[in-house]
Amino acid sequence: MADQHTPRSLIVTLYGAYGRERPGPLPVAELIRLMAVLGVDAPSVRSSVSRLKRRGLLIAGRAPDGAAGYALSEDARQLLDDGDRRIYEPPAPLLTDGWVLAVFSVPEAERHKRHLLRSRLGRLGFGSAAPGVWIAPARLYQETRHTLRRLQLDPYVELFRGEHLGFAATAEAVARWWDLGAIAKQHEEFLDAHEPVLRVWSAGHTGSPEEAYRDYLRALDSWRRLPYVDPGLPLELLPEGWPGGRSAEVFTRLHELLRDAGAVFVET
Repeated sequence: MADQHTPRSLIVTLYGAYGRERPGPLPVAELIRLMAVLGVDAPSVRSSVSRLKRRGLLIAGRAPDGAAGYALSEDARQLLDDGDRRIYEPPAPLLTDGWVLAVFSVPEAERHKRHLLRSRLGRLGFGSAAPGVWIAPARLYQETRHTLRRLQLDPYVELFRGEHLGFAATAEAVARWWDLGAIAKQHEEFLDAHEPVLRVWSAGHTGSPEEAYRDYLRALDSWRRLPYVDPGLPLELLPEGWPGGRSAEVFTRLHELLRDAGAVFVET
């Protein structure tokens, strides 16, 4: 997770954690204040906001006091709402709904969209079962549908739901469809960075709201990608000693301990 904590990523994380509840746009001056605590300077905030605006995720407006600011677009809200289910809800322990298959075919004249499709499906947590055939737990169906429509990629894709009937054992097939070693490494990196933070707060550390906000935003910014990289497969399909459950527990505890305390700093 070498690209963690970029200014643009932290701004998206801030809006996801605290920005949706605010009446009206978040003033630019306040955004700069909140990012400064995370080590992001004002020019980086302004350039990152401009990029997010160009991508259609932020909309310029006026805060209730008349200050210039930015609010989330409807597309961004849909993206964050879909993300909430990944980030805060643990996956089901059993694969009761089966699998969703995405089968795509892109004309040669539009082959650049082939790479975009593969990239987007991978970022949604799909594994590659065969050329043009991608697979994920069926609970990811609705989010996949929203994402492909938002990116106007749906004309190239057919979605199916089903179960794996062989010939290899499902655990063996899963190890081919996903790079489980790379996913486990990302969980371990998260634990290395944030498990010590949890130990400090769990030991009765009485930090300030600013400290709680800083530690929570960094943990959330690191964590929110993992439920996309890791599709949340049942333990019986994963290698022994899988670190995903432990990293989910660490994030959940940090969320419980720090999210509301950090909100005090945001609202001050």
